[in-house]
Amino acid sequence: MKKTIHEVTGEIQDRAVLVSLVTPQLKKQEMYDPDHSLAELISLAETARVEVLGTLTQNKEYTDSKWFIGKGKAEELKAMLEQTGGNTAIFDQELSGAQVRNLEQFLDVKIIDRTQLILDIFAQRAKTREGIIQVELAQLSYLLPRLYGQGKNLSRLGGGIGTRGPGETKLETDRRHIRERIAELKRQLQEVVRHRSLHRERRKKTGVFQVALVGYTNAGKSTLLRQLTQADVYVENQLFATLDPTSRSLELPGGMEIVVTDTVGFIQNLPHDLVAAFRATLEEACEADLILHVVDSSSEMMTTQMKVVDQVLEELGAHGKERVTVFNKIDLCSPEQKELLTTDGTFVRMSAYREEDLRVLVELIESRFMGGSRTYRIPADKGDLISLVYRVGEVLENEVDGEDMRFKVRVNNKEYDKIGYLLAAYDEARPTQEEPKGETW
Repeated sequence: MKKTIHEVTGEIQDRAVLVSLVTPQLKKQEMYDPDHSLAELISLAETARVEVLGTLTQNKEYTDSKWFIGKGKAEELKAMLEQTGGNTAIFDQELSGAQVRNLEQFLDVKIIDRTQLILDIFAQRAKTREGIIQVELAQLSYLLPRLYGQGKNLSRLGGGIGTRGPGETKLETDRRHIRERIAELKRQLQEVVRHRSLHRERRKKTGVFQVALVGYTNAGKSTLLRQLTQADVYVENQLFATLDPTSRSLELPGGMEIVVTDTVGFIQNLPHDLVAAFRATLEEACEADLILHVVDSSSEMMTTQMKVVDQVLEELGAHGKERVTVFNKIDLCSPEQKELLTTDGTFVRMSAYREEDLRVLVELIESRFMGGSRTYRIPADKGDLISLVYRVGEVLENEVDGEDMRFKVRVNNKEYDKIGYLLAAYDEARPTQEEPKGETW
């Protein structure tokens, strides 16, 4: 379903007023900031090519079950839409089907909530078969509980081909068709997951290291992938500029080749249906040997955005993976902001457009995969063991010592875990850990 929700209904997004309701319950949430959430909604609307006419905020003890906002605020919204010529109201929170129906009838405009807007953007961005399947599945999962009768079109009795019987209503028919489509999409997605798993297993068998770029949307992941690998990927300063995962190979200074994968960006209140549908894609982070958490260090909401990413990674089961925090866009930070860029574990402060910063990051990645050095003394007639030495890492030095060969090897951690035990008897000493090159914090 390579269409937005609005294209399906025959409507075109145009001019909108954005609405936010702030309750005490929302204020208690650790990662919720009303101003940031509304600013993010504006960016989402602009990404969806909506002209933002204005914003409306209400502080209320609780949501109204009928209108979501209070009746008086609904009247104020109606007047604002009439004055500005708006044809859409976009709400910062998720609405129920009944609330959407009541607001549409009262305001006589389209009603969109945050979830629907994000799904709409994803539908615009999906290009591959996998992405299209995942977006359609998320859209239908969102739509199914929100179907409601609207006039005669959805309430008259069905009959004939495509209905279960003369007593079935049009609404029931629509629900049945959507459920059947959801079941079919899930079957297709299972096949996609199976193919993706086969590719992962193939990479594992060949010993290829995998690095996943994760982070908040618009943190600069695609830019970083392009700068590191010269990949031909779409880069734009907007939310969800790229949706489908992209993998490219990167040769490290020592000659080792790894695979770097750019994943879909995260966002606050990412719809659960979307997370579920994109699990096959997001699981690239779970299977990676190293996660690069790319952070927009110039953002005023940097700390909150980092927590959102941590939360999603935890939901995916990738929270305990080895990770490097990449504070990107350092060139846009003030000196005061730079001083605050610290975190537990390894981190790098950089700009994806600076060659020296990219070199530091690449050397740090290599240090994660290449362990310390080991020296092996192998009898010259043991060709099978000598070949293992070259497989276990990068041979830095080799020399003839009598009837033996001495090799100094920088260990490839992944290969050493698999075959290192076969060389244990020829290991001259314990490994000496080398400090990673480059400047890290």
